[in-house]
Amino acid sequence: MHIETLNIEEFNLYQKEHHLSNFYQTVNYGMLKAENGYDYDLIGLKDESGTIQAASLILLKQIGGQSYYGYAPRGFLIDYNNEGLMNIFTTKLKEYYATKKVIFIKLNPYIPIGEINKKDFSITYNKNIDIRNILNSNDYKKLADNLYFEAQLPRFNAFVDLKTFKSSVLSKNNRNKIKKGIRKGLVFEKASKEQIDIFNNMLNEESQNPYYYRDYYAAFAKEDDIDLFLVSIDYNIFLQNSEYIYNNELNRNSLLNDKLIRYGTEKNINAKMASDKVLLTYKDDVLEASKGLGNQEKKYIAGALVVKHNNMVTIIKSTFDKNYKRFVPNYFLYYNIIKYYQDSFNYLDLNGIVGNFKDENPYSGLNRFKLGFNPHIYEFIGEYDLIINAKLYETLLRNGFLQNEFDKKNSSW
Repeated sequence: MHIETLNIEEFNLYQKEHHLSNFYQTVNYGMLKAENGYDYDLIGLKDESGTIQAASLILLKQIGGQSYYGYAPRGFLIDYNNEGLMNIFTTKLKEYYATKKVIFIKLNPYIPIGEINKKDFSITYNKNIDIRNILNSNDYKKLADNLYFEAQLPRFNAFVDLKTFKSSVLSKNNRNKIKKGIRKGLVFEKASKEQIDIFNNMLNEESQNPYYYRDYYAAFAKEDDIDLFLVSIDYNIFLQNSEYIYNNELNRNSLLNDKLIRYGTEKNINAKMASDKVLLTYKDDVLEASKGLGNQEKKYIAGALVVKHNNMVTIIKSTFDKNYKRFVPNYFLYYNIIKYYQDSFNYLDLNGIVGNFKDENPYSGLNRFKLGFNPHIYEFIGEYDLIINAKLYETLLRNGFLQNEFDKKNSSW
């Protein structure tokens, strides 16, 4: 067997049929990263008959002078349980990239090793966990298991089964917030490529490349493998709903006032005070909706980019305008994405969550939000480095090059 460069057609045919196929291991993703400082290879392990036995997109970037590192996002397309094949592929891979001055290849295989119980957060591991032994025996260096988002890609992901999804499986919190978004006149729409800058402008984060998600859209739009969704406020609907709710509460408040005059109990006092508070909120909504309607503006307050690959769609990035947090547009956005794809795809990847499920963790709000859609939660096998030049790898480690290169503050994945 030998490793050689595959042409795009060869690679596409192989990756689409592989059981580990994912959008990170596509030519589109390679072209995206090529716009952001990387070269890329499409390599394959072929047997004597010319049949591909394994393949991978390998991203390449210079590090520490004249050398390079490789990155196989979501790992190689190979049968990791086939120890003999893994032995051959790893040996050939090292030989192939040693001549190209590559010091190591990073990978985070698309291999779920366990499912997390949403009630008590215990983990039931499957046979894939044994793949760790095969990787270890082939000198893949296991990196620290991250609970949060320290690695290049999340170790814990949440997947919604679109074919069995029903609104009734939503948590009470998520149902209430989706209804709140509807009451506030939120509108969900599939946007055009000309509207990508609306999404870009909503991203409240500093980036080394402010055009990264524009590049993302362009790379995957060539084959219609990406969708952009936006959420806006329809001020006419917002005003109608706000006036209706305000008038209902005003009538209720009047009845509570009459009741309080007749029976000045603590219970009635508390009920009247609560109604007064709610009434002020509804009045503010009426004023805000009236102002927005008067300005005749279309206000976009949330958006998401979704990649489509085989039978799965993945929310690669979502955002919302923090000035409109009270509209809870992210709940409305995710719910409508689920409904949009429900008839045409099998699964929706909500993307990463964190492995710390305690309330005091800094990402508890993110976990609660995504778990409210009743997804399946999987732990993946984690991140590894295949070291090709041990001496230079230790030098990079000792001099801080690795830490600097893979610090999430300095990179965009």
